[in-house]
Parts: sequence; C-alpha cells; structure tokens
Amino acid sequence: MTRQLKLDEKTVLVTGGAGYIGSHACKALKAAGYNPIVFDNLVYGHKEFVKWGPFLEGHLEERAKLDEAINKYRPSAVMHFAAYALVGESVTNPGKYYRNNVSGSLTLLEAMRDYEIKRLVFSSSCATYGVPQTIPIPEDHSQNPINPYGSSKLMMEKMMSDFSIAHGLSFLALRYFNAAGADPDAEVGELHDPETHLIPLVLDAGLKRRPNITVFGTDYDTPDGTCIRDYIHVTDLADAHILALKYLERNSKSGALNLGNGAGYSVKEVITVAEKVMGCKIPVVYGERRAGDPPRLVGNSVKTREILGWNPRFADLQTIILHAYNHRKKAFSI
Repeated sequence: MTRQLKLDEKTVLVTGGAGYIGSHACKALKAAGYNPIVFDNLVYGHKEFVKWGPFLEGHLEERAKLDEAINKYRPSAVMHFAAYALVGESVTNPGKYYRNNVSGSLTLLEAMRDYEIKRLVFSSSCATYGVPQTIPIPEDHSQNPINPYGSSKLMMEKMMSDFSIAHGLSFLALRYFNAAGADPDAEVGELHDPETHLIPLVLDAGLKRRPNITVFGTDYDTPDGTCIRDYIHVTDLADAHILALKYLERNSKSGALNLGNGAGYSVKEVITVAEKVMGCKIPVVYGERRAGDPPRLVGNSVKTREILGWNPRFADLQTIILHAYNHRKKAFSI
C-alpha cells in the first residue's frame, strides 16, 4: 500500500552505513552535499564509524524500524550495503545469508515500494560471476555463483530487476572486486572481526598482531604461482556510489556495473609492497590451495568509466596499502 510522504531530495538512507564500505560512502555523501542516514544492526558495523549523519539501530527484517527511519528522515534514495559477507561462513551457514541478504533486502525493497522511494544503489559483488571464463571480467559475463554469498547478491539483483519492472524502481548494482585500503584521513577503515581480507592480515603480521600470514597455494597458473586479485581503494568505491546516485537522479535506466581497477596483483606482490610500506620483513607460511579460489579475478570497468565518468584516484597498490596501514596503526594505537 502506497504511503504518501514528501521525500527530501538530499537525504539518503544508508543501510550498513556503520560498516567498512558504508562508512566511507557516508563521508563521501556528506562531502557531496547529501544527508546520510545510517541504518545498521551493528553486528559487523562500528558505532564510532557513524560520523556524518544520524544513526538508527535496526535489522533489515524489522519493517517497523525501517518505517520509523523513512518517516522520520524522508529519504529519496537508498544505498544498500547491509549484508553478511564471509564467503566461507555462507557455505557452512547458508540460512543466515539467505535470511539477511535476501529476505532482509526484500523487506527493504517493499518499504521503498510503499513509500515510493525510486532510487537504489546496491552493493553487489564479483562473486555473482563465479569462476571467470574470461579475464578481465565484463558485466555481460555469465553469472554462476559458487557459494551462497554470491547467490544472495545475485538474487538481490534479480529482485531489483523485478521491482523495476513492476514498481518503477531505478537501480544500479555495483559489482565490487576486492575492496581495500582506508580513508586517506584515517577517520574510518577496515576493522572486521573475524578478519578475512588479505591486506589487513598482512599488515597485522607486520605489526606483530598475528604470528604470520598464510599464502594459500603457490602453484597457480600465474607469474609467481599465487592468486591474483583486483584491489580497489574503498574511497574510490565510495566515489563511484556518489556518481551512481547522481546518475539515477538524471536517468531512470537501471543496470549493473563493475568496480575494479582492471589490474591484478598477486598475493606475493601484496606482501612485497606491504614490506616496503612498513619497512619490515613480514613472516610468511605457505599452505595448500583453498577450495574455490580462482587463479585470477580481475574486473573490466570500462563501462563504469564511460557511463559514470568514474576515474579511480588511488589505483596503485602502494597507496592502497599505505592508507590501510595508517588507519590500522591509528585504530590499534601503534
């Protein structure tokens, strides 16, 4: 049932806005003249990362809490980051991922429908592609996810498409590759618990917060035998979200876009650059391959650059690692 509400053109509801990428997006929104409203259950988010607008604690499936946020702040658009994102856990506990990432997202879509909020920028993932058939991966690559996390993101893309047809929703699904780095001012950064991402784990080994870093597999068909990934600075991701929102303000055409640098770095390269940034030797242990790790994951973001006019500012690996290092030292008072 449609609920009449005069929406504020400069107010954006940011689900998962207390998390890693969401908090950087809130900073970018504020800098661009928007009013970000953070909606987060703080399961993985950090209250101290909410610095650029109001905060409401709630879970996506709590429709009454969503109604409260929408009625109070009247957002005209949504940026949707709220999702569980541990690939391994999604395999062992798929129900958790489908309940939050799919069912919770459906509740959000229905709330947007009922209040006639027409613009949605969605945090999707290259995990929707599965094992790549071509490198770099274009947006029209087949989508065959190999884990429940990727499947949950793909399901949301399908739901948005259906809501677009039925209810006039305009959306952009931004398919990330490997988000990395931290705010250049070190105000927010990457603080996952448990931490599963390579760069913070490498930094922690260098900072002696962990005994070593394990390299899983050295016999891949890559130049140095270790997996290659496309690392993209989190601030560049946030910039892309602002451009996506402005695009939706001008256009009603929906779709999906890749967010990557188009260049890949191996695990060994990441460790070598981190050693250079930190000025120390990082202890390394070599292990067996992990199941489901493709040798290369690199994105083709030509379409994103053309459509949004997006140009990453921090594309080189050394800058990405330096910014992550600066925030980590600040966060742990090192």
